[in-house]
Amino acid sequence: MKSFISRFLLIGAVLFLGCGLARAQTTPPTIDVQGSADVKVVPDEVLMVFGIETSDPSLATAKSENDKRVKKLLSITQDLKIDPKFVQTDFISIEPWEHEILVDDKRTTRSEFRVRKNVSVTLREVARFEELLSRALEGGVNFVHGVQFRTTELRKHRDHAREMAIQAAKEKAELLASHLGRQVGEALRISEYGGGWYSTYNWWGQYGGYANAVSQVTSQSGQSSSGEGGTLALGQITVTASVSVSFMLK
Repeated sequence: MKSFISRFLLIGAVLFLGCGLARAQTTPPTIDVQGSADVKVVPDEVLMVFGIETSDPSLATAKSENDKRVKKLLSITQDLKIDPKFVQTDFISIEPWEHEILVDDKRTTRSEFRVRKNVSVTLREVARFEELLSRALEGGVNFVHGVQFRTTELRKHRDHAREMAIQAAKEKAELLASHLGRQVGEALRISEYGGGWYSTYNWWGQYGGYANAVSQVTSQSGQSSSGEGGTLALGQITVTASVSVSFMLK
């Protein structure tokens, strides 16, 4: 019985080794590379996130003052003929607040209510950026949490960046293989990686949530669209794409 079991185990081990060698022989050699590409475009819209904060010992007074400033900001966007769908209140906070103040050279604690609201505005007429910013500040906005220059043709530029990234990966593979006297065959696996972050802002303008595999960032290149004497340098948006490709090696 022991002899039979030993022969059975030996045959199993030989078959397992044979299958492993067969798989090793049939698996083609590959070369794995990564490719990245950037496409730079001039932005054609800008997202601005304004913050309005008011406080008062009376909750009603604090809220009333905040509402008045928000209405003023909304009125400004109407004057600039910004489509209402591009104007959104995306954060509201009402909370008690205690802080120290000086009264007759003595520190005392003051209890107030603090009301905060964020209003995000997407401006399609980028040249009016400075006008909107100045009027918003004059109208009672006391925080600018974020300014993000973007392109409305992100899909087109992203696809172009992907094409360039694929080409870069192929050229890299061909270069590496040629130095080893080999050639690159067909692609076996392709994957895209990378990403950015976006979501609604909290009070301090921080992002949350996973975004697309292509992020938009602003890199200043000295290009200005505000006219002579303006202070806005649009620069360019960098749309990026990164891919990983596994090619057959011949």
